[in-house]
Amino acid sequence: MRRLVLFGSLIVGLLFVSSCKTVNTNKNGIPPGHAKKITGSQSAKPYAPGQNK
Repeated sequence: MRRLVLFGSLIVGLLFVSSCKTVNTNKNGIPPGHAKKITGSQSAKPYAPGQNK
């Protein structure tokens, strides 16, 4: 019985860890807001992946 509870807890824990959402980053690996702060820009729009032409 104890093994069954341990195994069930392990499965539930793995499900929680695998469902974590990641932050979208640009090709430099920096989120758009951080790139904006580094460069001193007023807007993060030029650094967002969907906004580049």
